[in-house]
Amino acid sequence: MKPLSLYIHIPFCVKKCFYCDFPSYGGLENIFDDYVNSLIMEMKETKNSFSDYEMKSIFFGGGTPSILPFKLTGKIMDTIFSSFNVANDCEITTEANPKTVDDVKLREYKAMDINRLSFGVQAWQDKILKSLGRVHTIDDFVRNMAQAKDVGFKNINADIMFALPNQTISDWEETVEKVIKLEPTHISAYSLIIEDGTLFGKMYDEGNLKPCDEVLDRKMYELAKEMLRDKGYHQYEISNFAKTGFECYHNKVYWKCDEYIGYGLGSHSYFNGERFNNTYDMDKYIRAKGNFSTIKESVEKLDEKDMYAEFMFMGLRMTEGIEKKRFFEKFKKTAYDIYGNEIKHLKEVNLIEETDSNIRLTDKGVDVSNTVFEKFII
Repeated sequence: MKPLSLYIHIPFCVKKCFYCDFPSYGGLENIFDDYVNSLIMEMKETKNSFSDYEMKSIFFGGGTPSILPFKLTGKIMDTIFSSFNVANDCEITTEANPKTVDDVKLREYKAMDINRLSFGVQAWQDKILKSLGRVHTIDDFVRNMAQAKDVGFKNINADIMFALPNQTISDWEETVEKVIKLEPTHISAYSLIIEDGTLFGKMYDEGNLKPCDEVLDRKMYELAKEMLRDKGYHQYEISNFAKTGFECYHNKVYWKCDEYIGYGLGSHSYFNGERFNNTYDMDKYIRAKGNFSTIKESVEKLDEKDMYAEFMFMGLRMTEGIEKKRFFEKFKKTAYDIYGNEIKHLKEVNLIEETDSNIRLTDKGVDVSNTVFEKFII
């Protein structure tokens, strides 16, 4: 069977964070059941298209998936297992914001075969968490980590953020240090991006939010890399670090341009050479009752140039870079056949380097990665 991954979008949260531009909404508990019913119908309607595929990873994202009552999460999981071929070693992740889970819910997750948790921690200082619009305190996270380990979860990620408003380098160092001490098996460290349509975006436009100085941003990033490396976390992607054996399979699906299917409001898919997404209109999604043809939007059939470019700029996010052999197997051409001049130039200015098997970013290239990626869009 061919490998495939599933993404399940749960667009609900306790309260919208000030930096979040994902399709998610607070205060909609009254439509949880209707949404999950439509999600289940969507999966059932389309399941026959994937009968020849085996699900290697499943990822519940949001929003805050852990806000759902576990009975609704259980209904979704039952539908997945009855509709798709799920691999015995399938990585099944749910994002879980601190304060939205307890030991009872975590035990239910374990019982329904969820085997990976991803906690949205962001910062160690409660004053910074409040300034981001987070609803949890750091004590909530510490308690949830202990509960997750007691329940038996072995694979736990912690998301943390730097370049935050009014965050000092010592704040960031404390966040990294204290999170490491709790021994998650995976840590994602993201730089804040001020997005249009968010509260932070509005504040920035009005002159009420000053973005982090670029030099400080880079200092924070380098500090995190050094601290995590010293504690045995291998950096396998620009923003992701893992203990040996705990790299996130699902994330690598995106970076390697492998196929995945998204279910739920605004979810994105890449399948059979097409990228598409579901509607972002909540009323339309629920009214569709799983009628996939009415919610599928923005269908883009990728041509060869698109595929070459995505393979390069997504693959270069990984520290191992792109595998030259895999490029040839996929396209029956070498990377040099398509990007010979670009690769030569980027090597000359020390933004990428090459081994016998791979092409990857240098440390200098990571700092200006977007500039490097643009070179492969032709």
